[in-house]
Amino acid sequence: MTSTDSSTDASADRVWFITGASRGLGRAFTEAALQAGDRAVAVARTTEDLAPLSAEYGARLLVLGTDVTDRAAVRQTVDTAARHFGRLDIVVNNAGFLAMGMLEEFGEEQARAQMETNFFGALWVSQAVLPWLRAQGSGHIVQVSSIAALGGFASTGMYSASKFALEGMSEALAAEAAPFGVKVTIVQPGGYWTGLYTAGLTATEPLDAYAPLRAELEKRFAEESVDSMPALAAEALMKLVDSDDPPLRLLLGSRVYDLAFDVSRERMTTWAAWEETSRAAEQAVPAPEGHGL
Repeated sequence: MTSTDSSTDASADRVWFITGASRGLGRAFTEAALQAGDRAVAVARTTEDLAPLSAEYGARLLVLGTDVTDRAAVRQTVDTAARHFGRLDIVVNNAGFLAMGMLEEFGEEQARAQMETNFFGALWVSQAVLPWLRAQGSGHIVQVSSIAALGGFASTGMYSASKFALEGMSEALAAEAAPFGVKVTIVQPGGYWTGLYTAGLTATEPLDAYAPLRAELEKRFAEESVDSMPALAAEALMKLVDSDDPPLRLLLGSRVYDLAFDVSRERMTTWAAWEETSRAAEQAVPAPEGHGL
C-alpha cells in the first residue's frame, strides 16, 4: 500500500488518525499533534468546528467527515487518509458519547446506539487501519476508554458496558498486533471538560422508582467530581506516543489512579475470601466420551 498523493511532504513527521476530533479530548489531541509538527487526519461526524484548524495548519491537516458506526465508510475514510499522507502512525479511537440512565430504563435502540459508537466504532477503525500498520511494520493504536471501565456505576451502566467491551477487545488486539510491530494502549481518563455531559450526553426516560437514587447520585457528583482541561490529557498522550515502550494501560488523573487501586484491592480481598470455593470448583478429569478434541 503506497501513497497516491505526490504533493504530501515526505519530510514531515508522524501521521495521526483521530476520531471524535471536533471537540473535547479529540480536539485537544489533534491540536497537540499539529503543534508538535506532526500531520493529522481529524475525523468527526460534523466537521465545521475544525475549519479554524484547517486554516491555521493547511496541508498538515486533513479533515474527513465520517460516522464511525458505518463500517464501510470507516474503511473508505482510513484508506483515503493513508493514501493522502502515505502512511498512518498513531491512531486514536476517541469518538464516543455517554448514555446516562438506570439499566431498567434503557430501550433497545438506546442500548445498541451506545455500543455502536463506543465499541463497534473503535472496532471498525481498528480493523481498517491494521492492514496499513501491518504493511509498515509499525504503528500505535490508542483506545480512549474511561474511568467507567474500572467498574459498573449506577446510572452509567451502559456506558461502562461499552468501555468494558472496548478494553477486552483491545487487550486481544494488542496481542494480535504485536508480532507486526504495532502497539496498542488503552487510555483511561478521569474527568475532563470535554462536553461529554452536554453535547455528548443522552439520557433515558427516568422511572419514578429511581428518583431517590438519582438525587443521591447528583449530590455525590456535584461534591466529588474533579474535571480538568483537555490540554492536560493531550500532554500525557504526547508522552505516551513518544515512549519507546508504551504501556498497555495508562491512567489519566489522580482520581482515576486512586480508584483503580481501590477497585483492584477490593476485588483481590473478595477473591481471597472465596478462595476455597473457587479452587474446589476445579478438578482435572479425562474428557467425557464425545467431548474429546
